[in-house]
Amino acid sequence: MAIPLAPFGRTGHQSTRVLFGAASLSSVTQDVADRTLDVLHEHGINHIDVAASYGDAELRIKPWLQREPGRFFVATKTGERKAAAARDELHRSLDRLGVDHVDLWQLHNLADPIDWDTALSPGGAIEAAVEAREQGLVKWIGVTGHGTQIAANHRRSLARFDFDSVLLPYNRITMRLPYSPGNFEALAAT
Repeated sequence: MAIPLAPFGRTGHQSTRVLFGAASLSSVTQDVADRTLDVLHEHGINHIDVAASYGDAELRIKPWLQREPGRFFVATKTGERKAAAARDELHRSLDRLGVDHVDLWQLHNLADPIDWDTALSPGGAIEAAVEAREQGLVKWIGVTGHGTQIAANHRRSLARFDFDSVLLPYNRITMRLPYSPGNFEALAAT
């Protein structure tokens, strides 16, 4: 059974409602990773979310992208907060993925107030992201995060920079917290 599609941010991509979080490939063999690809095919999943910090995950995805170019919307992330370090990490990710660009590059887990201010200020990772988009290394720029306050923090991030997408957990447990539904709905409206 194929998973339904939905627009992903303002990228224009119709992503499967379930994205493949490639952190699960951080320390597996290529054989295990390739069997995972079979599951993605079985369900029609078309969006892979990986990060430079996910161990060997980018390396495990590389053969998939070479065998099936254009099959997946590929998103990777940087945890770096300064422009130079983020730029270096992006080039490392492109090399490890075996591609000349990615669809989406995200500032990963931008939750800590000091990290947030560093990343979104002059000389911060956002500078590297804008530069990478201008160079055609990334098509879209996003922000991700975890934690019970991340929806409110993403709204703050969107007020500082016009991100193309936000990524955050949405689940039954967090939505039962008194402030989560309101913060999530306010973010969705933004």
